[in-house]
Amino acid sequence: MDDRADLETSGDIWHEHRLRVATDAAGVALWSWNVDTDRFAMDRRAFEIWGLPEKAHVTFEELSARIHPADLDKVRAAFSSTRDLRGAYETDFRILQGDEVRWVSARGRGDDEGIVRRMMYGVFLNVTVRKAAEEERVLITKEMHHRIKNLFSLSAALASIASRGTQTKEEMLEDLTLRLNALHDAHALMNPGFHDQKAAVTLEKLLTILLKPYSLDPTTSGNVSISAPEILVGEHAMTSLAMIIHELATNSAKYGAASANTGKLVVLCHDAKDEVELVWNESGGPAPNLSARNSGFGSLMMERVIKQVDGSISRKWTDEGLIVTLRMNKARLGA
Repeated sequence: MDDRADLETSGDIWHEHRLRVATDAAGVALWSWNVDTDRFAMDRRAFEIWGLPEKAHVTFEELSARIHPADLDKVRAAFSSTRDLRGAYETDFRILQGDEVRWVSARGRGDDEGIVRRMMYGVFLNVTVRKAAEEERVLITKEMHHRIKNLFSLSAALASIASRGTQTKEEMLEDLTLRLNALHDAHALMNPGFHDQKAAVTLEKLLTILLKPYSLDPTTSGNVSISAPEILVGEHAMTSLAMIIHELATNSAKYGAASANTGKLVVLCHDAKDEVELVWNESGGPAPNLSARNSGFGSLMMERVIKQVDGSISRKWTDEGLIVTLRMNKARLGA
């Protein structure tokens, strides 16, 4: 076919039906906005995104009822200013579908560009998956910074623990080496080699490995007491529980029971049918830092991670120290 024939048939390429196939494949929803009546006409996909019954027109107020209250003023201002903007614009906001939160991106062109019979045109995109990925990346970055910060604090805390039970620098070096090796063992358990696979371990063994570096005497139980029934922790739940225990232990080593010679840590676990309860009890350490209650990224991280085992976490500060209670779904713990 020559170039002339191509030009004669090119109009068929952009036929309405073919454009609809393309927009459906891309998940694009279409809208038009009458700038005089403030009414929107939307296609079927747009009504599906908003969770509204399909009809000829919808008002901005009807759409506003679905917009997350925290984003409503932003969306109103954005749409009010679009006619004064030059070039393309994009506004991301949340809408509510019952208990579900969806992220929507509204896109168009401002400065009345493309306006036809007082109608402006644009698209809606469901960007919930992208927003979730962005939030996850931000959370991972914060968690990485938190872990690095904790690593430096933990190194100093372990050195302090080693110095309290030794008389010479040689003894301190040997003690600290044992603690660092214990940390390595815990890390190896959580993060096996590329070709290795995590193996399920008992809850008591997992806790023993994780807490060994924090004992006054790393060769014995010392100031750390652990009691747990024969419950297996599966490979998926292992990392979640380890992150929580590591956070609690690091805090204890920095300014809790593990930071003092007189400190005592008792971890008791109970099998309560469909649930496993873990009680973390610190006593004999410095007076609790009440200003740090439930604050900081570490606390937020534990609240998020405990949900991965369908569990909950509660804290109680007493004159003796800190009591933390973890409740975890037994089936999820073994997964």
